[in-house]
Amino acid sequence: MPSIQSIEQAIEQLPVHELAEFRQWFTKFDESAWDAQIEADANAGKLDALAAEALAEYQNGMAREF
Repeated sequence: MPSIQSIEQAIEQLPVHELAEFRQWFTKFDESAWDAQIEADANAGKLDALAAEALAEYQNGMAREF
């Protein structure tokens, strides 16, 4: 597997149009990884306390519209 430094150097050498393609690909890749992490955290119950706190605030009239 290539090192981060070699990947950085390769990216720096990309022509402008390929850099744009890479950015689009990486954005989708990063969004997918983020979504997977949030889903895994939710399934593991790691967000339950935050959800309970938000619901309690809502039920106590502490929520406000933005």
